[in-house]
Amino acid sequence: MNNNYIKSDTLIFSPDNVDLSFSPLRKTLKEETYVLGAFNPGLCRLKNGNLLMMVRVAEALSNAVVDDKIYSIRWDEELGFVTDGWNLSHVNIADPRQFKIKEYDFTVLALTSLSWLLPVELNEDGSAIKQIHYDKIISPQFTNQEYGIEDARISFIDGRYYMTTCCVSSERHSTMLYVSDDGLNYSCLGIILDHQNKDMLLFEGKINNKYYALTRPLGVCYFASPPDSLYHPGPSIQLAESPDLLHWKPSDKPFLRASKSSLSNSKIGGGTQPILTKDGWLILYHGVEDKGKVGIYRTYWALLDKDNPSKILKKVEHQPLLEANAGLTSGISNQIYLTDVVFTTGIAVYENDFIIASGELDLACRITRISQDYFSL
Repeated sequence: MNNNYIKSDTLIFSPDNVDLSFSPLRKTLKEETYVLGAFNPGLCRLKNGNLLMMVRVAEALSNAVVDDKIYSIRWDEELGFVTDGWNLSHVNIADPRQFKIKEYDFTVLALTSLSWLLPVELNEDGSAIKQIHYDKIISPQFTNQEYGIEDARISFIDGRYYMTTCCVSSERHSTMLYVSDDGLNYSCLGIILDHQNKDMLLFEGKINNKYYALTRPLGVCYFASPPDSLYHPGPSIQLAESPDLLHWKPSDKPFLRASKSSLSNSKIGGGTQPILTKDGWLILYHGVEDKGKVGIYRTYWALLDKDNPSKILKKVEHQPLLEANAGLTSGISNQIYLTDVVFTTGIAVYENDFIIASGELDLACRITRISQDYFSL
């Protein structure tokens, strides 16, 4: 990949930067744990000029397998953080992030880690850590978060910070909305999208007096595209609008789908919050190529019309913007459990550039600096 357009590309935060003595799991969990990953950071500009990453910390049991059982962590409304065990003969553990429970005729998973959110303040250009806000951790507090809170995305709209998160539980796989006046202290507004809808990204600003969002509905069943269709079946990015950020109407027309001519033959989904540029709304999204158990995750980009976001002005789906960079994680190679994954989750303006935040290998936080001029019509 020709990446001459990248001005700087660094790994800014990794599992080694997390002090687990501050972990919310320490309140009730007796078992020893470690940081499986500190990754997929939401990104915003604080009012003091610094950047704020909302880092997903995936905390896992150091000894998940004991005798003939494998254990996972769960948050209980009355007991706090506890562990549950399944007989090894009853599960499939091919994926290091999760294991499948075999006794069901449909897909039922348990996670090998539980995620919570850690605010990490960076300097203005994202090149250095200023402060880790352990006193502002966001951890499970509702039953629909019993298996964790994942992949925050932050949008600054009309002077307030709105953060969407993916919440995982046996009840449902939902999107929850948080709001903040300062980007650090968040209160919860509740579930805004129900089961199996991930990667919800709020546009940073209203359009024709309405709020807009990218969504990504999931499912276990998809119907075949016609043989001559330009698109693959499967998960794709959809568009929705709302009068109040709480009640959402999906668009009746499909939006951004995985093209058969692209490497993204498995699925696509939203990455960064849509941000307004001189040429329209810029979105960075992930596309997945089917390979191995997890696939190859790459970052692509598109521009949408500023007044009609359903109109795609430009879609760069044949040349990835970002791919996994092995050189960035060479210093923590002993912690790597996935390869070929970059998952972009935040963007902010700095001078004439964009600061782009990504999760690298589901392990660490990557900060990439690219000129705004690169994203033009």
